[in-house]
Amino acid sequence: MQIAIFDWLIIILFFVISLGIGIYVSKSSGKSANQFFLSDRSMPWWLLGLSMVATTFSTDTPNLVTDIVRTNGVSGNWVWWAFLITGLLTVFVYAKLWRKSNVKTDLEFYELRYGGKPAKFLRKFRAIYLGIIFNVITMSAVTLAAIKIGGIMLGLEPWQTVLTAGLVTVTFSAIGGFKGVVYTDVILFFVAMGGAIGAAVYLVNLPEVGGIEALLANENVVGKISILPDFGNKEALITLLIIPLAVQWWSSWYPGAEPGGGGYIAQRMFAAKNENHAIGATFFFNIMHYALRPWPWILVALASLVVFPDLDSIQQAFPNITADKLGNDLAYPAMLTKLPTGLLGLVLASLISAYMSTISTQLNWGSSYIVYDFYQTQINPDASEKRLVAVGRISTIILMVLSTILALALQNAMQLFNLLLVFGAGTGLIFILRWFWWRINAWSEITAMVASGLISLILTIPSVKASLFGVEAVFPAWAEFPFVVAVTTSLWLLATFITPPEDSSVLRSFYKTTQAGGPGWAKVIDEAKKEAIDLVDDDQGWSVPSGIVAMLLGCSMIYSTMFCTGYFIYGNYNLAFPLLGLAVVSGFLLVRIWKKIKVNVL
Repeated sequence: MQIAIFDWLIIILFFVISLGIGIYVSKSSGKSANQFFLSDRSMPWWLLGLSMVATTFSTDTPNLVTDIVRTNGVSGNWVWWAFLITGLLTVFVYAKLWRKSNVKTDLEFYELRYGGKPAKFLRKFRAIYLGIIFNVITMSAVTLAAIKIGGIMLGLEPWQTVLTAGLVTVTFSAIGGFKGVVYTDVILFFVAMGGAIGAAVYLVNLPEVGGIEALLANENVVGKISILPDFGNKEALITLLIIPLAVQWWSSWYPGAEPGGGGYIAQRMFAAKNENHAIGATFFFNIMHYALRPWPWILVALASLVVFPDLDSIQQAFPNITADKLGNDLAYPAMLTKLPTGLLGLVLASLISAYMSTISTQLNWGSSYIVYDFYQTQINPDASEKRLVAVGRISTIILMVLSTILALALQNAMQLFNLLLVFGAGTGLIFILRWFWWRINAWSEITAMVASGLISLILTIPSVKASLFGVEAVFPAWAEFPFVVAVTTSLWLLATFITPPEDSSVLRSFYKTTQAGGPGWAKVIDEAKKEAIDLVDDDQGWSVPSGIVAMLLGCSMIYSTMFCTGYFIYGNYNLAFPLLGLAVVSGFLLVRIWKKIKVNVL
């Protein structure tokens, strides 16, 4: 397709602004590692919240949603909608605890919560596992989406896409640090949202689509629009709704939706001014991420079923796309080729911004693990601040190169999403309980991590998977994920009880720092009292029960808002208005319970 000069000017202006921000903050970001990775813990909630939203709007996200909708319908999105529960549990229970811990990375937590060589090993291993391996896999999915967009919309070869987009991103990430990432994210958010909404409105009204009413009545679309799966289809109901809501949200570690908080979400909580700003940032993020963003992508995905009803139609329209990159996720960039001048430039800039926001965050976050949790602790404990910043910048470049190489070998976004979900299955419960149960130790986490990884790898062997989950096998196909969770959970619980608990000095120090509270620490508190040691500093009582109530009300408010928006779009006002009422009531009750747990963000 031909890109007009005006569109190129929009894209170039966007690149210039992004690089300008990185250069502007580079001097202050380079003063110390604390500045480079946490901006001296001085960020307000709204800035961090917008940054979280921008980061999770990666280039592969609309492609992934399109793949889901075209394959399983709108209800297929429960595979990630269920993570709202995880997100709000982080908001109302864990955000305060993370900020109180005063760690620089969530991996530093291991040597706060656990002791001895197992804790040191866990921190070092997770630094490599998450900071490099897992991080590179995640970034490669984002880069793969950029390759597909570049191939369809600009006719670029894969290496041309990764060279141009990646070079700008790694440059401002390496020189601007965390502050450059967050400041740029604010611009990226508004550009990305404007592009997504503008594209949805225009594409739904294409002559071949015919507007929203014609779209919803189209024979290719009518079976895909339900927000809930068909309750008469047992396998679809279990796979698309029951497993995500009953098992997946608490059991699986996934970037941006870690049970108990973690990853780049935790990094932003560490950078907040105080506990209240950490809570406010994560709540703002969850509202924007779930209640505001899904529908523009969903509408474009539904419209693509009219314009490109199958993969053959995409292949015919874009013969330059090779067979190894052909998939339903290509339908999103394929639809964008129909945008007019001006809007096309804005949408291309929005996709570039989505790519840059996610990659820059992953680079800075992954680099923080390498610097703090590996280099400083294992190689050079006496490293100067200047040396730490230099290592951070070098590791940023290396991570970018590795993720680019992997992206060139992959095929579609759903492939990686499923891999990441299963690979972390069964570990999530530890991340939830380790704050509130003294008996969990470093061996619990090591066992869960190894078991989950090994079981997932074993299930990649076709003969093994077929014998367990194939046709007429031991388990039905939908049982694969619960199987990994059940086995992993059983193994780490066994390891917990057959290995000795953490030393009492470690447990007491952790409790004194975080004031986690709850019956799971009663034994530790009581034993300390016998020695005339008082561990309890917080006279407000245990806030977790109120936090769980707030989580449930928050879920009700955000789900109701998201679904009433969908039903308004569908023209189903009989469901839209009651859901709107439920959202208002839930919001009112949430404010009351929020006051009860004494959180004041604004």
